[in-house]
Amino acid sequence: MERREEENGKLEETQPSADGSICGFQSLHHLLKASLQPHLYQEVSRLLLGRNCGKPLEDIALPESAKALSLKHGFDLQAYCFHADKEQLRESRIVRVGLIQNSIAIPTTAPFLDQRRAIFEKLKPIIDAAGASGVNILCLQEAWTMPFAFCTREKRWGEFAEPVDGESTQFLQDLAQKYNMVIVSPILERDVKHGETIWNTAVIIGNNGNIIGKHRKARNAAIANSYFVASINRVGTEIFPNPFTSGDGKPQHADFGHFYGSSHFSAPDASCTPSLSRYQDGLLISDMDLNLCRQLKDKWGFRMTSRYEMYAELLARYIKPDFEPQVVSDPLLHKKSS
Repeated sequence: MERREEENGKLEETQPSADGSICGFQSLHHLLKASLQPHLYQEVSRLLLGRNCGKPLEDIALPESAKALSLKHGFDLQAYCFHADKEQLRESRIVRVGLIQNSIAIPTTAPFLDQRRAIFEKLKPIIDAAGASGVNILCLQEAWTMPFAFCTREKRWGEFAEPVDGESTQFLQDLAQKYNMVIVSPILERDVKHGETIWNTAVIIGNNGNIIGKHRKARNAAIANSYFVASINRVGTEIFPNPFTSGDGKPQHADFGHFYGSSHFSAPDASCTPSLSRYQDGLLISDMDLNLCRQLKDKWGFRMTSRYEMYAELLARYIKPDFEPQVVSDPLLHKKSS
């Protein structure tokens, strides 16, 4: 059944909620914007998204070539700008960052190599749109080369694991060099030099197509008010060949539920962009002034009052087998009654 999206983000024909829409809208923000009076939507948006330097985020004008790719290949495309306060001794440090959310391309019953290469083919125009938009750093979703098959607990999906310089990295190296763009590629890594251990790894591909390095099990730290964060969630429902359970006593099922997309960026000041679609592939782009990181560090003063040597001592005690946590209790509660 074909569905066309109108300018307000609503679908002409309502999709079932199982497909990820909310009452026919592709995101919560589209629903609220269409349902509320402008002054109410403005206030709700302030509460949900916060304010960047006291103001709503501004849209970024993208090139027509990127928009054309979005229309041709049917992926959501949005772009916003995070500002920082002007400083007297430092110039602004603007970095354009992109993130991609995507569903798998063909059924999970297809040969693994076909599945992987179909995802390559699907992501190519989205990466092209990022390159055409001048993205400096592009972030892909966790285990982007495969279905999220970990839920099945079946060992055979480990075949998707590959060395850091494997096929997915080779595919991205040419694009990174073509668009002068750093690409963060989270894959299932197989460490062939150390017993073929499998890791959840983010490979960092430089703008010259070189492998800069890798980080195993990437972490976010926006809560410490020091980083911009790209929160990426895949989209779609992935149906697996064999039913499995979630270990909760409920009947077997062949899917892990709907992956609801809604990927977004967050800034150190707790402001964030509207989210991408709940059911479409998408590219979200944001200009980020990195000066905001230091400004928020200085504002909150966490680094000024931190006591790292104390934390190190506590951690050293915590990892010992005989560690006992400090419990402060009222001795009168344990006093025997006379």
